[in-house]
Amino acid sequence: MKRITYLLSGLIITAMPLMKFPQTEISNGLMKATIYLPDEKEGYYRSTRFDWSGNMPSLQYKGHEYFGQWFSKYSPEIHDVIMGPVEEFVSPDFADAKPGESFLKIGVGILTKPDDKPYAFARLYDVQNRGKWTVKSKSDQIRFTHELNDKSYSYKYEKSITLVKDKPVMILSHTLKNTGSKPIETSCYDHNFFVMDNQPVGPGYVVRLPWNITGEGQGLGVLAELKANEIIFLRNLKADETVFCGGLQGFGPGAADYDFRIENKIAGIGVRITCDQPIQKLNFWCCATTVCPEPYIKIAAAPGKEFKWTITYEFYTL
Repeated sequence: MKRITYLLSGLIITAMPLMKFPQTEISNGLMKATIYLPDEKEGYYRSTRFDWSGNMPSLQYKGHEYFGQWFSKYSPEIHDVIMGPVEEFVSPDFADAKPGESFLKIGVGILTKPDDKPYAFARLYDVQNRGKWTVKSKSDQIRFTHELNDKSYSYKYEKSITLVKDKPVMILSHTLKNTGSKPIETSCYDHNFFVMDNQPVGPGYVVRLPWNITGEGQGLGVLAELKANEIIFLRNLKADETVFCGGLQGFGPGAADYDFRIENKIAGIGVRITCDQPIQKLNFWCCATTVCPEPYIKIAAAPGKEFKWTITYEFYTL
């Protein structure tokens, strides 16, 4: 298959052919989603930052596209060549590991800490134990299971993506069962790489929350601003420009504040994202091609116990 090259927000993008990698498609009649499958030899994503399950290059509703390729260069080992509502788990033990010792990345496996440098998400780490992936799918659902058995940490991680019958709703359901002898205490966030109808990031987009946002960050006042309960854009971003706000404030302790709306008035579409867990930390990042609220939640599973959480996406037109 031929690759397609196009221009988005001044960034030349060479789109990867969807049929090149192991994948599946699910649909509920209203929506359809393409999902890449974890595979250590032929999989689309083989890096060590993000959870390998749930990489979604396409989700379509009413003829509109919500995800897609937002980066210009591709290799399976680049840390962020990933699309859709993908998640990253913070390592619970990297800081305590000595050079040459191992550390855990849930959804990736047991990795090697090569030296005494701080953790860098863009760095590719050697993998000692990849665990075992199992995938089961139905017409409207796919379930990933990652089982890891190791002397340091062991777990059974299940993640299901379901397109709800007769509704424009997608549900990500997670269960992390600690099958080892050490507690698992960490954080997880969804990066939410939205690319709505290939619209450039600019005044067409707005991110809206149910509470007033405060904070500081790169690009505020020039490219974007926090205005009451909204993140708005002052102009279209150029190919080399980004906005990053770490540790945004304003949310309370309850799960009700995990409630985001991302809309693009030019495309005429939006999405609402909610979760049954409270926000632990909130970052926001965007570049010229994708808009990404990054809400963190706390993960805690004692030995023999499990932790569950659910993220719900409601898609709509304006």
